[in-house]
Amino acid sequence: MENSSESNWGNLNLNSSTVSSRNPRRIPDKTVNNRLESQSGYIDGAVIRSVEPKDISLRRWLDKPDRVVDPLDCLHIFMQIVEIVNLAHSQGIAVQNVRPSCFVVSSFNRVSFIESVSSSDSGSDSCEDELNNQTAEFGSTVGQNSESSLFPMKQVLQMESSWYTSPEEASGGASSCASDVYRLGVLLFELYCTSSSVEEKNATMCNLKHRVFPPQLLLKWPKEALFCLWLLHPEPSSRPKIDEVLKSEFLNEPRDDLIEREAFIELKEKIDEQELLLEFLLMLQQRKQEAADNLRRTVAFISSDLQEVAKLQTSISQQQGLTSHNDESTSSGSRKRVKIEPEHQENTIVKSSRLMKNFKKLESAYFSTRRRALKPLAKPSNRSTQMSSDGNSFLSNNQSKRSGWINSFIDGLSKYLSFRNLKVKADLKQGDLLNSSNLVFSLGFDRDGEFFATAGVNKKIKVFEYESILNENRDIHYPVVEMSSGSKLSSICWNNYIKGQIASSNFEGVVQIWDVTRNQVYMELKEHERRVWSVDFSWSNPTLIASGSDDGSVKLWNINQAILLLHLVDVRFENKRNKCWYD
Repeated sequence: MENSSESNWGNLNLNSSTVSSRNPRRIPDKTVNNRLESQSGYIDGAVIRSVEPKDISLRRWLDKPDRVVDPLDCLHIFMQIVEIVNLAHSQGIAVQNVRPSCFVVSSFNRVSFIESVSSSDSGSDSCEDELNNQTAEFGSTVGQNSESSLFPMKQVLQMESSWYTSPEEASGGASSCASDVYRLGVLLFELYCTSSSVEEKNATMCNLKHRVFPPQLLLKWPKEALFCLWLLHPEPSSRPKIDEVLKSEFLNEPRDDLIEREAFIELKEKIDEQELLLEFLLMLQQRKQEAADNLRRTVAFISSDLQEVAKLQTSISQQQGLTSHNDESTSSGSRKRVKIEPEHQENTIVKSSRLMKNFKKLESAYFSTRRRALKPLAKPSNRSTQMSSDGNSFLSNNQSKRSGWINSFIDGLSKYLSFRNLKVKADLKQGDLLNSSNLVFSLGFDRDGEFFATAGVNKKIKVFEYESILNENRDIHYPVVEMSSGSKLSSICWNNYIKGQIASSNFEGVVQIWDVTRNQVYMELKEHERRVWSVDFSWSNPTLIASGSDDGSVKLWNINQAILLLHLVDVRFENKRNKCWYD
C-alpha cells in the first residue's frame, strides 16, 4: 500500500460505479450505499456528494479573517476528509491532492472532494482551476474584498503546493499513501491555527516543515498538536497507517459529540429538503390549478358552442322536415324510402379517419377561429341601440356575428376533408435550377392575382404573368418586367391598393419602392443599419410600409412623405430575424 502512487484516483470504484477521470472534475453524486461506514464506526455521513452552488472552497473557509476555531467543527471536517482518504487507501490508491483547495465545504460543513480524479502531476493545476472557477462564480459574498486583500488566492495557492509537499516528495521521491497521511497532518494543523495575514501564514507553514509549532497553539490545543506531530513524522515508515488514524484515541474520544453533531446536521439538511419540497409542491399546485381553471373555461366555452351548433342543427332539421312534407303532399301521397348509398357511407368513414388523424391541427384551427370571432367589436352608436319599429334588429345582428364563426370553420373543415393532396399545375422555369444565382428568396402576387414577382440572389425583381405560366408549356419562361437592384434581395411585397407598386428589401439594409409600369425605383429608405429580412405594406393604409432588420429594429414608413414614422427596437432579438405583424 505504501508504494501505490502508480495507481490513480480514477481507479477507485464507488459502489460498482466507475468514477470518470475526465472533466467535470467533481466526483459524481454517488456514495457507498449513500452512507460510507467508517472503520471507527462513529461517522456514517456521506463524504462524497454533489457540489451545491452555496459551497465554498475549504481553502477560502480556512483563510476567513474572522474565523474562530470551533474544535468540534474542525474535527468534523477533518474526519470527513480522513474518510475520503481511507476509501482510496482501502483499494490501494494514493489520493495525492489532500489539500484545502481540492475540497469544498457546504453551509452545514459537509465536505466534498472536487479535485480531478486523475492523480497526475497536473492535479495541482486542476485544483487551482476549480478554485478560480468557484471564486468567479460564488465570489460575491459579504466580506470578500477584505478577505481577498489579506489572502490573495493566487498567491496562497502557489504557497499551498509547497506547504503540502511531504519530505520524501521534496527530496525527489515518489508519492505514497504515507504522503497522504503527512498531508492530513498539515491540514489538521491549518484547521486549528489561524493567521491574520498571508505573510504570517506562510511563515507559520514554513516553520511547520521543521515541526515547529506556534506557542499559542501548543498551549491551547496540546492534544491536537501532539497528533499532528505523529502524522508529520519525517520518516514515512514512522507515520501511522490510515486505519491507525481512524482507530486513534484522538478521533475516538469525541465519538458521542461527533454523532450528535452529525445528527444535528442531518436534521437541518432534512428541514431544508422539506422546505424545498414544500416550495416545489406549492408552485406545482399553483400551476396545475391555473391549468385546471383554464381547462374548465375551455370546456365551458366548448359546451356553449355545442349548444349553439345543436340549436342550429335543430333549426335546419325543422326546415328540412317542412320541405319533405311539401314534397310528399305534391307527389299524390306516394312514399319513397331513402337509402344510404354505399359510396356515401365509404366517404364518411374516410373523412372520419382523416379527422382523427389530424385532430390536433383541427383543434388548433378551431380555437384560432374562435379567438378571431371573440375580438371586441366597435361600440355601437346610441341610435343603433335604440329599439324602434324593427325592434330586435340589433340583437339579431349581434347573434349572427357570434355564430358567424360556424360558417367560417365549417367551410375550412369541408375543404380540408374534400381534398387529399395537392397537385402541381405549373413550374416556373428560369434556366439552370441548380445555379445558386437563381435562388429565389421571396415571391408575391399583385392585387388582382394577374401577376407575380420573384426576387433573390440574382439582384433582380422579375414579374411574370400568371396565366401564361399556367397555360403555356415552355422550356424557359421570360418575365414581362425585369428590374435590377444593387444588392441581393431578401423580400418583396405588392401594394394592395396601387397595382403597379412593389416594395423590396435587400442585404445592404435598404428598402426600395418600385414603379413596375416605369421599370424603375420610385424611392429608397436607408435607415436600417444591417440586412433587412422582411417588408410589407399595410392593408388598411397603402401609404404605410413596415420593415424588419438584422439590426434588431422594426421601422414604420410613410412613403408619401418619405419619412420614418416609428422606430421599434427589441434588444432580445439583436442579430436575429425580425417579423412584424400589423393591421
